[in-house]
Amino acid sequence: MKILFASQAIDGHFNPMTGVAVRLRERGHDVGWYTGPVFADKLRKFEIRHFPFRRAIEHRGDNLNELYPERARFKGPRAIGFDGEKIFASNISNFFEDIRELHRDFPFDVVVVDSSMFIQRLVSRLMRTPVVTFVAIPNMESDPLVPPLFFGFKPPRNLAGKAVQAAAGLLSDKVILRPASQSYRRQHAAYGQSVPRRGRLTDEPYRCAEAVIQTGPESLDFPRRNVNPKVHYVGALLPHRTPEPADPGVDGTRAAEAAPEADGQWPRTYPATLVVTQGTVDNIDQNKLIVPALEAVKDMDALVIVATGGRGTEELKARYPQPNVIVRDYVDFAKVFEFTDVFISNGGFGGVQLSLSKGVPLVVSGINEGKSDVNARVEYAGVGISLRTEAPRSGDIARAVADVLGNPAWKKRAAQMREQFDLADPAEAAAAVVESTGPAAGPQPIAGHNPGP
Repeated sequence: MKILFASQAIDGHFNPMTGVAVRLRERGHDVGWYTGPVFADKLRKFEIRHFPFRRAIEHRGDNLNELYPERARFKGPRAIGFDGEKIFASNISNFFEDIRELHRDFPFDVVVVDSSMFIQRLVSRLMRTPVVTFVAIPNMESDPLVPPLFFGFKPPRNLAGKAVQAAAGLLSDKVILRPASQSYRRQHAAYGQSVPRRGRLTDEPYRCAEAVIQTGPESLDFPRRNVNPKVHYVGALLPHRTPEPADPGVDGTRAAEAAPEADGQWPRTYPATLVVTQGTVDNIDQNKLIVPALEAVKDMDALVIVATGGRGTEELKARYPQPNVIVRDYVDFAKVFEFTDVFISNGGFGGVQLSLSKGVPLVVSGINEGKSDVNARVEYAGVGISLRTEAPRSGDIARAVADVLGNPAWKKRAAQMREQFDLADPAEAAAAVVESTGPAAGPQPIAGHNPGP
């Protein structure tokens, strides 16, 4: 079977899909990948044919503010609305035309589409090709029991909470998502495709797919009234790891070359280990999380490992010369989390899943790029503390870290979550979902389908 993967050129969208693509290639399928030129070398190493963007703009984690200088001025809902229109909706027609053109060279039977590309309706309706939506973020399909996106709400406990969230839902639909929704409708109308008025823009990747691969366990989602049979929770889909010294880590981070710690020889003389990162996209201003986190924990009797994502590393080393503080461009999180006690993060979903897959509780702080919704789920599941801000104060971080270290219930719940992650092979389960949609698919069971808590 010929299978095309299609993704944004953003690490957090591309990397979780790699394990599935490699597994399908190993199972004998002919796998190609449509994405930005930035991932050409990785795909070559994975022995997967690369189809680079032609018409589409390559949005990457490191070029968004360069492409859109005005983006830096927006905060909160306005920032989310701007990204929705410019980064996600604006490329829909370009993505579709590129994919329709490359089909002549690679006549794929199934396409696995990053949910944030929003091309599912065009591909499935106009090309009459089965589409599998890949969701690298929490389940974003609307449901009466699930809070509206972008506000970091947890399910309401009373009528007052329901009223607040209903008002926020209208704000999300009518204001925040309005520019992206209008762009989506205009581009589909140009192809003669009508879009249902009911539901939200974020429902479209679920409506127009044969199946949906949802990363993470179901227990990391909110309860739902309506269970979509297309949605398959497969567990932590982490980046495919190659047997090289610089393995890809979560969200594009990698082991630091030439550092002693690259071989796993981290200092183990401290009673606790803390890991700090601000991700690989919103990491320009380290005063948002990394600096206040270091101010909070630098004098603790703990090993503090900081991954900068390649920004400001030398400056941070000079500013924090304490022997218990180690600052690196990148670290191999999969190895470091084996002995980590608390992960301090801005809430990237890949990092959260990797942390919990190792049984590490979290202190999370982030709002933009959908992180508020990730962090709300972390808190709701009882596996971490959400500080509910984009720029936390050092004192709040220190108290949260002390709480997680001092109360064994946090570690216990994270360990229980790890047990759920260990129950299935996520790449195998996701590969089975893809195979079930192909032209030769039979009524085979899908491994890992909706594992409950």
